Amino acid sequence: MSYRGRFAPSPTGPLHFGSLVAAVGSWLRARSQDGAWLIRMEDLDPQREVPGAAQDILATLAAFGMQSDEPVVWQSRRAKAYDEAFARLRERVFACWCSRSDLATADGMHRGACVAAADAARAPAWRLRVDDRDIGFVDLLQGEYVQNLLRDVGDFVVRRVEGGYAYQLAVVVDDAEAGITEVVRGVDLLDSTPRQIRLQQLLAVPTPGYLHLPLVLDRTGAKLSKSEGAPAVDRDDPLPALRAALDFLGLGDAARTSAPNPRALLVAAVQHFDLAALRKQSGRFPALD
Repeated sequence: MSYRGRFAPSPTGPLHFGSLVAAVGSWLRARSQDGAWLIRMEDLDPQREVPGAAQDILATLAAFGMQSDEPVVWQSRRAKAYDEAFARLRERVFACWCSRSDLATADGMHRGACVAAADAARAPAWRLRVDDRDIGFVDLLQGEYVQNLLRDVGDFVVRRVEGGYAYQLAVVVDDAEAGITEVVRGVDLLDSTPRQIRLQQLLAVPTPGYLHLPLVLDRTGAKLSKSEGAPAVDRDDPLPALRAALDFLGLGDAARTSAPNPRALLVAAVQHFDLAALRKQSGRFPALD
Protein backbone atom coordinates (compact mmCIF):
# COMPACT_ATOMS: atom_id res chain seq x y z
CA MET A 1 0.00 0.00 0.00
CA SER A 2 1.24 3.50 -0.80
CA TYR A 3 2.31 5.53 2.21
CA ARG A 4 -0.36 7.77 3.72
CA GLY A 5 0.44 9.99 6.69
CA ARG A 6 -1.35 12.79 8.48
CA PHE A 7 -1.09 15.75 10.83
CA ALA A 8 -4.02 16.22 13.20
CA PRO A 9 -4.02 19.48 15.20
CA SER A 10 -6.69 20.57 17.66
CA PRO A 11 -8.07 24.11 17.14
CA THR A 12 -7.48 25.21 20.72
CA GLY A 13 -5.11 28.02 19.77
CA PRO A 14 -2.54 29.04 17.15
CA LEU A 15 0.21 26.76 15.92
CA HIS A 16 3.20 26.90 18.29
CA PHE A 17 6.74 25.60 17.84
CA GLY A 18 6.04 22.18 19.36
CA SER A 19 3.19 21.57 16.92
CA LEU A 20 5.34 22.85 14.06
CA VAL A 21 7.96 20.19 14.90
CA ALA A 22 5.28 17.48 14.72
CA ALA A 23 3.92 18.84 11.44
CA VAL A 24 7.37 19.05 9.86
CA GLY A 25 8.33 15.58 11.05
CA SER A 26 5.18 14.01 9.66
CA TRP A 27 5.44 15.92 6.36
CA LEU A 28 9.07 14.92 5.82
CA ARG A 29 8.39 11.29 6.67
CA ALA A 30 5.53 11.17 4.14
CA ARG A 31 7.55 12.83 1.39
CA SER A 32 10.58 10.63 2.07
CA GLN A 33 8.31 7.66 1.31
CA ASP A 34 6.83 9.32 -1.81
CA GLY A 35 3.54 9.30 0.07
CA ALA A 36 0.53 11.49 0.74
CA TRP A 37 0.29 13.93 3.67
CA LEU A 38 -3.17 14.75 4.97
CA ILE A 39 -4.53 17.20 7.52
CA ARG A 40 -7.33 16.32 9.92
CA MET A 41 -8.76 18.97 12.23
CA GLU A 42 -9.54 17.35 15.57
CA ASP A 43 -12.36 19.67 16.59
CA LEU A 44 -14.30 17.22 18.75
CA ASP A 45 -14.42 19.39 21.86
CA PRO A 46 -16.23 22.69 21.19
CA GLN A 47 -15.74 23.82 24.80
CA ARG A 48 -11.96 23.96 24.28
CA GLU A 49 -12.02 25.28 20.72
CA VAL A 50 -10.85 28.84 20.11
CA PRO A 51 -12.93 30.65 17.44
CA GLY A 52 -10.92 31.08 14.27
CA ALA A 53 -8.07 28.84 15.44
CA ALA A 54 -8.69 26.11 12.85
CA GLN A 55 -8.41 28.44 9.86
CA ASP A 56 -5.44 30.17 11.50
CA ILE A 57 -3.63 26.84 11.84
CA LEU A 58 -4.30 25.94 8.20
CA ALA A 59 -3.07 29.35 7.03
CA THR A 60 0.07 29.00 9.15
CA LEU A 61 0.84 25.54 7.81
CA ALA A 62 0.44 26.86 4.27
CA ALA A 63 2.83 29.73 5.03
CA PHE A 64 5.36 27.12 6.15
CA GLY A 65 4.95 25.22 2.88
CA MET A 66 2.65 22.46 4.08
CA GLN A 67 -0.82 21.88 2.64
CA SER A 68 -2.96 18.78 2.71
CA ASP A 69 -2.83 16.59 -0.40
CA GLU A 70 -6.54 15.92 0.01
CA PRO A 71 -9.46 17.96 1.43
CA VAL A 72 -9.09 18.65 5.15
CA VAL A 73 -11.14 16.29 7.33
CA TRP A 74 -13.10 17.82 10.21
CA GLN A 75 -13.96 15.51 13.09
CA SER A 76 -16.96 17.65 14.02
CA ARG A 77 -18.60 16.57 10.75
CA ARG A 78 -18.07 12.83 11.23
CA ALA A 79 -20.62 11.90 13.89
CA LYS A 80 -22.25 9.28 11.64
CA ALA A 81 -18.98 7.36 11.22
CA TYR A 82 -18.40 7.39 14.98
CA ASP A 83 -22.00 6.29 15.62
CA GLU A 84 -21.49 3.29 13.35
CA ALA A 85 -18.25 2.30 15.06
CA PHE A 86 -19.82 2.68 18.50
CA ALA A 87 -22.70 0.42 17.45
CA ARG A 88 -20.18 -2.26 16.43
CA LEU A 89 -18.68 -2.10 19.92
CA ARG A 90 -21.95 -2.40 21.82
CA GLU A 91 -21.12 -5.83 23.24
CA ARG A 92 -17.89 -4.43 24.70
CA VAL A 93 -19.02 -1.03 26.02
CA PHE A 94 -21.06 -0.18 29.10
CA ALA A 95 -22.67 2.88 30.64
CA CYS A 96 -20.75 4.30 33.60
CA TRP A 97 -21.72 6.98 36.12
CA CYS A 98 -18.44 6.91 38.04
CA SER A 99 -16.87 10.31 38.67
CA ARG A 100 -13.19 11.08 39.07
CA SER A 101 -13.66 11.26 42.81
CA ASP A 102 -15.33 7.85 42.77
CA LEU A 103 -12.24 6.39 41.12
CA ALA A 104 -9.67 8.29 43.17
CA THR A 105 -8.93 5.32 45.43
CA ALA A 106 -8.09 3.23 42.33
CA ASP A 107 -5.58 5.74 40.93
CA GLY A 108 -8.29 7.14 38.70
CA MET A 109 -8.73 3.87 36.81
CA HIS A 110 -11.93 1.94 36.23
CA ARG A 111 -11.58 -1.83 36.49
CA GLY A 112 -14.53 -4.19 36.44
CA ALA A 113 -17.69 -3.20 38.31
CA CYS A 114 -18.71 0.46 38.54
CA VAL A 115 -18.32 2.15 41.91
CA ALA A 116 -21.25 4.51 41.34
CA ALA A 117 -24.84 3.35 40.86
CA ALA A 118 -26.82 4.08 37.72
CA ASP A 119 -28.49 7.48 37.84
CA ALA A 120 -31.38 8.16 35.48
CA ALA A 121 -31.16 11.88 36.27
CA ARG A 122 -27.85 12.33 34.48
CA ALA A 123 -26.14 11.02 31.38
CA PRO A 124 -23.44 8.34 31.68
CA ALA A 125 -20.11 8.03 29.98
CA TRP A 126 -19.56 4.89 27.92
CA ARG A 127 -16.44 2.84 28.57
CA LEU A 128 -14.78 -0.01 26.74
CA ARG A 129 -14.26 -2.99 29.00
CA VAL A 130 -10.66 -4.13 28.68
CA ASP A 131 -9.06 -7.52 29.17
CA ASP A 132 -6.04 -8.50 31.21
CA ARG A 133 -3.76 -8.61 28.21
CA ASP A 134 -0.59 -6.98 27.00
CA ILE A 135 -0.78 -4.84 23.89
CA GLY A 136 2.57 -4.04 22.34
CA PHE A 137 4.08 -2.58 19.19
CA VAL A 138 7.46 -1.43 17.91
CA ASP A 139 7.67 2.31 17.41
CA LEU A 140 10.01 3.31 14.58
CA LEU A 141 11.78 5.85 16.79
CA GLN A 142 11.05 4.92 20.42
CA GLY A 143 11.38 1.16 20.04
CA GLU A 144 9.25 -1.54 21.70
CA TYR A 145 6.39 -0.40 23.89
CA VAL A 146 4.07 -2.74 25.82
CA GLN A 147 1.09 -1.90 28.00
CA ASN A 148 -1.32 -4.04 29.98
CA LEU A 149 -4.63 -2.27 29.49
CA LEU A 150 -6.29 -3.62 32.62
CA ARG A 151 -3.36 -2.83 34.89
CA ASP A 152 -2.11 0.40 33.32
CA VAL A 153 -5.25 2.03 31.90
CA GLY A 154 -8.45 0.33 32.98
CA ASP A 155 -11.79 0.49 31.21
CA PHE A 156 -11.52 3.67 29.16
CA VAL A 157 -14.06 6.17 27.88
CA VAL A 158 -15.10 6.00 24.23
CA ARG A 159 -18.12 8.32 24.52
CA ARG A 160 -18.16 11.22 26.92
CA VAL A 161 -20.83 12.29 29.37
CA GLU A 162 -21.59 15.27 27.12
CA GLY A 163 -22.47 12.85 24.31
CA GLY A 164 -19.45 13.43 22.09
CA TYR A 165 -17.01 10.71 21.18
CA ALA A 166 -13.63 10.45 22.87
CA TYR A 167 -10.35 10.96 21.08
CA GLN A 168 -9.36 7.29 21.30
CA LEU A 169 -12.33 6.09 19.25
CA ALA A 170 -12.46 8.99 16.82
CA VAL A 171 -8.81 8.75 15.84
CA VAL A 172 -9.09 5.02 15.13
CA VAL A 173 -12.15 5.50 12.93
CA ASP A 174 -10.60 8.43 11.08
CA ASP A 175 -7.23 6.80 10.45
CA ALA A 176 -8.90 3.63 9.15
CA GLU A 177 -11.24 5.47 6.80
CA ALA A 178 -8.41 7.65 5.46
CA GLY A 179 -6.21 4.60 4.89
CA ILE A 180 -3.44 5.98 7.07
CA THR A 181 -0.47 3.60 6.89
CA GLU A 182 1.71 5.30 9.50
CA VAL A 183 0.97 7.71 12.36
CA VAL A 184 3.68 10.28 13.10
CA ARG A 185 2.93 12.35 16.20
CA GLY A 186 4.32 13.51 19.55
CA VAL A 187 5.63 11.05 22.12
CA ASP A 188 3.04 12.31 24.62
CA LEU A 189 0.59 10.07 22.74
CA LEU A 190 2.77 6.96 22.94
CA ASP A 191 0.73 5.53 25.83
CA SER A 192 -2.53 6.07 23.94
CA THR A 193 -1.42 3.74 21.16
CA PRO A 194 -2.22 0.39 22.87
CA ARG A 195 -5.78 1.56 23.48
CA GLN A 196 -6.08 2.49 19.83
CA ILE A 197 -4.61 -0.82 18.73
CA ARG A 198 -7.19 -2.66 20.85
CA LEU A 199 -9.98 -0.66 19.25
CA GLN A 200 -8.56 -1.43 15.81
CA GLN A 201 -8.64 -5.12 16.68
CA LEU A 202 -12.24 -4.97 17.86
CA LEU A 203 -13.35 -2.96 14.82
CA ALA A 204 -11.38 -5.22 12.45
CA VAL A 205 -9.48 -2.36 10.84
CA PRO A 206 -5.75 -2.28 9.99
CA THR A 207 -3.16 -1.18 12.52
CA PRO A 208 -0.82 1.43 11.00
CA GLY A 209 2.83 1.86 11.82
CA TYR A 210 3.79 4.38 14.49
CA LEU A 211 6.56 6.93 14.89
CA HIS A 212 6.45 9.11 18.00
CA LEU A 213 8.54 12.27 17.86
CA PRO A 214 10.16 14.00 20.85
CA LEU A 215 8.42 16.94 22.48
CA VAL A 216 9.63 20.49 22.77
CA LEU A 217 9.73 21.43 26.45
CA ASP A 218 9.50 24.85 28.07
CA ARG A 219 11.82 26.25 30.75
CA THR A 220 9.99 24.32 33.48
CA GLY A 221 10.37 21.01 31.66
CA ALA A 222 6.71 20.88 30.63
CA LYS A 223 5.47 20.27 27.11
CA LEU A 224 4.90 23.42 25.09
CA SER A 225 1.13 23.75 24.90
CA LYS A 226 -1.57 26.15 23.84
CA SER A 227 -3.25 25.84 27.22
CA GLU A 228 -0.09 27.18 28.87
CA GLY A 229 0.19 30.07 26.44
CA ALA A 230 2.95 28.82 24.14
CA PRO A 231 3.59 31.62 21.62
CA ALA A 232 2.49 31.18 18.04
CA VAL A 233 5.09 30.71 15.33
CA ASP A 234 5.51 33.70 13.01
CA ARG A 235 3.95 32.88 9.67
CA ASP A 236 5.06 36.24 8.27
CA ASP A 237 8.70 35.16 8.71
CA PRO A 238 8.57 31.35 8.62
CA LEU A 239 12.11 30.39 7.62
CA PRO A 240 13.78 30.89 11.04
CA ALA A 241 11.21 28.75 12.87
CA LEU A 242 11.29 26.13 10.11
CA ARG A 243 15.07 25.87 10.33
CA ALA A 244 14.79 25.62 14.11
CA ALA A 245 12.24 22.79 13.79
CA LEU A 246 14.56 20.86 11.48
CA ASP A 247 17.44 21.40 13.88
CA PHE A 248 15.37 20.20 16.85
CA LEU A 249 14.45 17.02 14.99
CA GLY A 250 18.15 16.26 14.50
CA LEU A 251 18.29 17.33 10.86
CA GLY A 252 20.94 20.02 11.25
CA ASP A 253 22.27 19.63 7.71
CA ALA A 254 18.78 20.19 6.35
CA ALA A 255 18.35 23.26 8.56
CA ARG A 256 21.47 24.83 7.06
CA THR A 257 20.40 24.24 3.46
CA SER A 258 20.12 27.42 1.43
CA ALA A 259 16.55 28.01 0.27
CA PRO A 260 14.56 31.07 -0.83
CA ASN A 261 11.29 30.01 0.83
CA PRO A 262 9.82 27.42 3.23
CA ARG A 263 8.59 25.09 0.51
CA ALA A 264 12.01 24.96 -1.11
CA LEU A 265 13.64 24.30 2.26
CA LEU A 266 11.24 21.44 2.99
CA VAL A 267 11.79 19.86 -0.41
CA ALA A 268 15.54 20.07 0.12
CA ALA A 269 15.17 18.65 3.65
CA VAL A 270 13.56 15.48 2.29
CA GLN A 271 16.96 14.51 0.90
CA HIS A 272 18.45 14.73 4.40
CA PHE A 273 15.62 12.89 6.17
CA ASP A 274 16.93 9.80 7.95
CA LEU A 275 15.18 7.92 10.74
CA ALA A 276 18.53 7.02 12.27
CA ALA A 277 19.37 10.72 12.61
CA LEU A 278 16.16 11.77 14.33
CA ARG A 279 16.32 12.95 17.90
CA LYS A 280 14.56 10.56 20.30
CA GLN A 281 14.48 12.44 23.59
CA SER A 282 12.21 15.39 24.39
CA GLY A 283 13.95 18.51 25.57
CA ARG A 284 14.24 22.27 25.66
CA PHE A 285 15.33 24.12 22.57
CA PRO A 286 17.79 26.91 23.42
CA ALA A 287 16.80 28.99 20.40
CA LEU A 288 13.41 29.56 22.05
CA ASP A 289 14.92 31.09 25.22
